[in-house]
Amino acid sequence: MRTLEEVKATLQIAKVKEEDLQPITYCLSFGDNVSSGDYCLLELDDTLCKHIEGGKSLIIRGDKDEHAVLCTEEKTYDLKIADTSNLLLFVPGCKTPDQLPDSSTSQLVHAQIWGLTNSYWELRKQRPRLKKLKKLLMENPYDGPAVGMQEEAPGEKYTIDDLLERIQASREEIETHLQNVHACEIDGFWRILDFDYEIKLLGHVTQLVDSESWSFNKVPLTVCLEELGSLEPKAMIEHCLNCYGRCYTSEDGQVMFALDEDKVCRATAQLLLQNAVKFNLSEFQEVWQQSVPEGMSTRLDQLRGLALLDRSSKPETISLLRVEDLPEDTLERFNRLFCLREKWTQDDIEPYIQDLCGEKQTTGALLTKHARSSVQNGIKVYNSRRPVAI
Repeated sequence: MRTLEEVKATLQIAKVKEEDLQPITYCLSFGDNVSSGDYCLLELDDTLCKHIEGGKSLIIRGDKDEHAVLCTEEKTYDLKIADTSNLLLFVPGCKTPDQLPDSSTSQLVHAQIWGLTNSYWELRKQRPRLKKLKKLLMENPYDGPAVGMQEEAPGEKYTIDDLLERIQASREEIETHLQNVHACEIDGFWRILDFDYEIKLLGHVTQLVDSESWSFNKVPLTVCLEELGSLEPKAMIEHCLNCYGRCYTSEDGQVMFALDEDKVCRATAQLLLQNAVKFNLSEFQEVWQQSVPEGMSTRLDQLRGLALLDRSSKPETISLLRVEDLPEDTLERFNRLFCLREKWTQDDIEPYIQDLCGEKQTTGALLTKHARSSVQNGIKVYNSRRPVAI
């Protein structure tokens, strides 16, 4: 072990003034059986440090064939190895200069090196990878209760713990997406409703509203369950109301729902478009308005991220294009969009790239990075930009 006198002698040989250094000197030595593979270092920002110090957990997720991500309860981070030219030493109990006590007396502290590495894990906040969630749930969609001796269709079913094991996202992000895709928990398993069955449930509700001459903003839950409970499970009726309406309590204490016009019209449009490659736009708008409940009004802006309009064709057409069916990867998404259409206006392409934007990124900035712009007939359009290797 080196002594304090030996340290001072070394400083003199190196012509370093003792007063220019911290009064406490660490003398490092290797512990027994030290290996570079014993420890992995993880770089955390202040938010994640406070998360750990508060007793909360960080979880690494990803199947064997997937790149690992790290998740808190709310956010998802990409994990990447960053190499460094300097050797990093793991020394428990070692203090940084701002942690040292005020002292003018020279001291020597002996410390053992427990591990060493020349790389560390770097974290970057990223969008959750949720496309796989719907894919898993679609293995066994729920199309209503089994009738008589009929057996339920075969297929894998997943609990929330199963999904947390398989999906590269935080618990909060997974639970939010389950709501977005209208999934529900049935007998402990999360199931996505078959779209035709979901529309059937919605039809029961809207027909009841019409027959009772209710306002779409004042649909009583109790009466709905009583009237429709003989047709479908009450839990499914309430689930449908939650998917297509907003729950509130009336002045007299009744649980009421206000049906969302945009959601009802959007679902009706999807039903009409899913069985046609392309639809004459004017004919579609006419049929669409006739298909929604009386008193509701259809508008093309209700179809953002669901349907694609072709104004250049004669006659104008509309076709189904759901944003959730497009690739999650940004470059793949743009490649797919430019395969579907050579030129896009910003209004047309925006619904299909909004989910790719980060917290501080706009769709305009994303387009500038991944597409070339030009002006045609006074309108700014975007077309494909070849990726440049950096």
